[in-house]
Amino acid sequence: MFHLALAIPLVFATSLTASAADLPAPLTQDAFIPFDRKQAELGQLLFYDKILSGNRNIACATCHHPTLGTGDRLSLGIGEGGEGLGLNRTAGSGPDRIQKRIPRNAPGLWNLGAKDLHTLFHDGRLSIADTFENGFNSPAEEWLPEGFNSLLAAQAVFPLVAQFEMAGNLKENEIVGAVHDRIDAAWPIMAKRVRVIPEYGRRFVEAFDHIEKPEQVTIVEIANALAAFQAVEWQSFDSPFDQYLQGDKTALSDQQVRGLTLFYGKANCASCHSGPLLSDQKFHALGLPPFGPGRTRIFDPMVRDVGRMGESNRLEDAYRFRTPMLRNVELTAPYGHNGAYATLDGIIRHHLDPDGMLAEWKPEDARLPAAPWLEAIDFVVWTDSREMARQSLFRDLPPMTLSDREIDDIVAFMKALTGTDSVTSPPFGIPDAVPSGLPVDR
Repeated sequence: MFHLALAIPLVFATSLTASAADLPAPLTQDAFIPFDRKQAELGQLLFYDKILSGNRNIACATCHHPTLGTGDRLSLGIGEGGEGLGLNRTAGSGPDRIQKRIPRNAPGLWNLGAKDLHTLFHDGRLSIADTFENGFNSPAEEWLPEGFNSLLAAQAVFPLVAQFEMAGNLKENEIVGAVHDRIDAAWPIMAKRVRVIPEYGRRFVEAFDHIEKPEQVTIVEIANALAAFQAVEWQSFDSPFDQYLQGDKTALSDQQVRGLTLFYGKANCASCHSGPLLSDQKFHALGLPPFGPGRTRIFDPMVRDVGRMGESNRLEDAYRFRTPMLRNVELTAPYGHNGAYATLDGIIRHHLDPDGMLAEWKPEDARLPAAPWLEAIDFVVWTDSREMARQSLFRDLPPMTLSDREIDDIVAFMKALTGTDSVTSPPFGIPDAVPSGLPVDR
């Protein structure tokens, strides 16, 4: 993040390079959890298979597609009821159209198998903890099953049972009906749906030593396979920046070196985007333009997004969101927890002047597929003067000034975080077909 200007005159800041002490240690293979190859191969099929959605019409890949930087290019996603992919995705029509936008931006999936990763989701509602004596603090609380191979595996089970993401709307299928009974009631139904497909049953027996027959497959094995695939497929530490950290000082252009110097110096970005993962995994209030249905506390009827406070219920966490990791950030637009900015230049300028950028931001800046029946909600928060005043009190970014050239240099550096072979030649790719026989998004 771009917090506090250091007392370094521009003439020196652009000529110096960040010292070795300022830079993170190189990210290497040792930083990642090892996963079983057969489980990853199985996870590839599951990730692209719409069998995991309540109405068999949306896959994990629909909102996290490799051709879209492992996201969907939308500010707020179009889940259950939508049609198409990426910027061409529509909100559907007739009785099957979407009933609500996804409240948050679909994050990229890069490097989620890192050993040091301990918190996920924009509001951190999933973390490694002993809160419920099952290894995780999660929305499922004590009903989350045990046996997940990673934080990423635990995360994988939640979109499957989210009504507006993948589960479906009330009375549409047995999955969403079970969810409304209790969150863990849907997972056994989903596991049975998958394991009775002969090819899946065979693959689970082959991939998991403790599975001797398909009837033993649970949501835990499904999640572990999904995690294995995602962690292997989108592991990325071969960008020019990574090459630079490994000792190749020619890997960055002069402009990118200037941007690096600003990032780790005057612009103070590394105060939050720190360490080998380029994230402190903490929560910060950026004052991003609010829109959409938002996520808040269960008992809060207001259309707004309170960020971390929705999980912690602490006032000091209001409107704060988790620092994203930055490798391949060039590929993961739009930016912010709600995708408010379509460009790196825009999100950087917001960090520098949150209130000024908020005043200039316009609704048409958001990438929201048309849904006229939701327009009354999309920007209603802007008409709530008290809520906007509350949000204005939470800022972790004191304004600072950078020249246009300096901003361009930081953008150039951030583009140097884009992987090379890890992006263009992933281990698995998109399968030609999936065992359910359902269509694969391409």
